[in-house]
Amino acid sequence: MAVDFFYPAYEVVRNQDRCITCRVCERQCANKVHQYDAELGLMISDESACVNCQRCVSLCPTRALKIVKTDNTFKDNVNYTAQAMTEIYRQAQSGGVLLSAMGNPAPLPVYWDKLLINASQVTNPSIDPLREPMETRVYLGSRPEGIRRDKDGKLIDDTPPQLKLEVPIMFSAMSYGSISYNAHESLARAAEKLGTYYNTGEGGLHQDFYKYGEHTIVQVASGRFGVNHDYLNAGAAIEIKMGQGAKPGIGGHLPGRKIVADIAKTRMIPEGSDAISPAPHHDIYSIEDLRQLVFSLKEASRYTKPVIVKIAAVHNVAAIASGIARSGADIIAIDGFRGGTGAAP
Repeated sequence: MAVDFFYPAYEVVRNQDRCITCRVCERQCANKVHQYDAELGLMISDESACVNCQRCVSLCPTRALKIVKTDNTFKDNVNYTAQAMTEIYRQAQSGGVLLSAMGNPAPLPVYWDKLLINASQVTNPSIDPLREPMETRVYLGSRPEGIRRDKDGKLIDDTPPQLKLEVPIMFSAMSYGSISYNAHESLARAAEKLGTYYNTGEGGLHQDFYKYGEHTIVQVASGRFGVNHDYLNAGAAIEIKMGQGAKPGIGGHLPGRKIVADIAKTRMIPEGSDAISPAPHHDIYSIEDLRQLVFSLKEASRYTKPVIVKIAAVHNVAAIASGIARSGADIIAIDGFRGGTGAAP
């Protein structure tokens, strides 16, 4: 068994009276937690490798296994918690950045969950969904400053380009390279079927997915990966990523081991090189600079696509959004932190 500096987070509890040494747990465990000891004639466990996936528990034919969270504790205090100590030990083991799957692990409040939305009561009577049609279509984009008519009294349609969502839900940005080819295609096909949009993230758009362009938002981030004329005109909208909720004001890093041939071609960088996104856009240090990029992208797309500016939901977000509204952007995207990212601190 591997020698470690901290007690395992989970313990394998095996009922030896029920265990028939069928070794199903050994064959099914991807982390090699379970091993058969021929000398003892028993199954033994390397608990340090257990991640509590519950596969062995569910497949054990005699229900001889259960995985429990350890009750071993550190002598901690308010300023130096057990979690902080454990993370220091873990980081000291490898020297690498600690990663967490499935979003941000910090127990911070999600304010959206605390909102109670009042759909309708008195002044806006309720809709009976069984008998009345209900429309969920939403349009995003700039609005004309006023209504104009020609000399015959007909409306002049000078509405800026809009995004039409059949449902008021969009897929968040996830780049090709951080997720796989199949995952990207799944998002694109789902967006097309639902009548909404998916976001390429900062990794460019694979040539195979240009056909989903009417339901694609292409992103321009600080690394400018994959950005070219065809890319900017391939999607339905262009998003400038100024910030990300999971890491406000922090750049990104996709390790070189993930930059295989297909991803390198899409991102327009050498194969095997690290894809490093700077914290700032090095051509944007003010709202005036942002305005210049907004209109450069509008020029590149011949004013046929709305331009989105994405920022993180931080304490001074109102002031930032106010500046963006005056920069010429058509849509402001405010990003929460819960989604997480591998490049977050």
